[in-house]
Amino acid sequence: MINHRRSLRAFAVCLSVVAGYVDAVGFIALGGFFVSFMSGNSTRLGVGLAAWSPDAAIAAGLILCFVLGVMLGSGAGRFAGARRPAAILTLVAALLAAASGLASLGAQAVALALVAAAMGAKNTIFERDGEVSIGVTYMTGTLVKFGQRLAAALLRQGDRLGWLPYLLLWLGLAGGAFVGAIAYGRLGLQTLWFAAAVELILAAISLRLEWRSAGAEKR
Repeated sequence: MINHRRSLRAFAVCLSVVAGYVDAVGFIALGGFFVSFMSGNSTRLGVGLAAWSPDAAIAAGLILCFVLGVMLGSGAGRFAGARRPAAILTLVAALLAAASGLASLGAQAVALALVAAAMGAKNTIFERDGEVSIGVTYMTGTLVKFGQRLAAALLRQGDRLGWLPYLLLWLGLAGGAFVGAIAYGRLGLQTLWFAAAVELILAAISLRLEWRSAGAEKR
């Protein structure tokens, strides 16, 4: 993450805030399952299978939807070319808006499946050569890098502030989850409309960032 421009790092933190918001909404609505943290769902799948619990089917369904979302995001990004972030974020916004609409009609299970797909798609925004360079919905790797950079800073090896971008990314997710939990308590799944709107705003911002980057290259 530290190899990215400062503007893109700030953009990634904003994406992480919305991801935390949506994940908290999904987590509460699903009663302890995740719409973006598939490691947790994988554990729940294994435990559910061992206990012959229907929880296993829920976890498996969410994992499948997430993977399908990753496929959709990757496909959209490849077709969009230089406008990859805007295209993927527009897709994510559409999925979240559809989920909120379906939830209002009583189709909560389908709505949450779309939310998991949206989070899968969102993870493909920072894809380089088929690999994700910044994960914005899961933080295990981010926290490992935060710890490594902080240790290096304390030992006076490398960048003294190299740990800060990773801390901000984690704080973004945690802060977004805090707000999402409060919002869900007041509006339920209808609060996903706000997340969809913010994703569209971020899509527009991503176009501006690309324009600035293109202008800098031409100079």
